Amino acid sequence: MMTIIPIKELKDTAKMSEMCAATSEPIYITKNGYGDMVIMNCNSFETYVEEQRQIAAAKALRELELEQIAADIRASEADIAAGRTQDAFELVDELREKYEL
Repeated sequence: MMTIIPIKELKDTAKMSEMCAATSEPIYITKNGYGDMVIMNCNSFETYVEEQRQIAAAKALRELELEQIAADIRASEADIAAGRTQDAFELVDELREKYEL
């Protein structure tokens, strides 16, 4: 459950520390009725940071994979344009003959 408190409650730092320790969720602080900041316990924050790092690493890896796929497609298109192709049926026949299938 989301915890939302007004900024004036930050004056009681011991209470805020207890609230943070009691939950792994962030505590939203409002100022004049609007969101102003978020506080959370250190363990939860470190977990959050690590999760974000892993998400960023996965996205970067996916981008590299997509770049490689695009490069492979461009190379294939260049092969087709240069006539470096082979009929698939002929290739299958050659493989059957070569491996006596």
